[in-house]
Amino acid sequence: MADILWVENNARFLMAVRNLFLQGHSSTVVGNLADARKLLAERAFDVILLDYDLDDGKGDALLADIDKLVPPPVVIAISSHDRGNDAIMAAGADTICSKTKFANIDAVVARYLAL
Repeated sequence: MADILWVENNARFLMAVRNLFLQGHSSTVVGNLADARKLLAERAFDVILLDYDLDDGKGDALLADIDKLVPPPVVIAISSHDRGNDAIMAAGADTICSKTKFANIDAVVARYLAL
């Protein structure tokens, strides 16, 4: 079981998939960069699911904060569009699991936690 920080502001997407695909994990959801930074300063997470289009900026901006964490969590870009996922990857994310392929998220999480 992974402790996941999910940075996502699309409430409809969250409601549709949270319990369906991440039921075997503990997940904390925040909808913006400010709340994500606050949580990252308070506790460690195994995995961060990171969307690109957030209320207070772009998800790739969070990688500068994540890079300072020891040990570093696995970062998975989860934008619905390639431009967002590419930007998060360029900033240092580990992999992508687009919202269009979110049914695979549990396998992606498991693969990276096994490394």
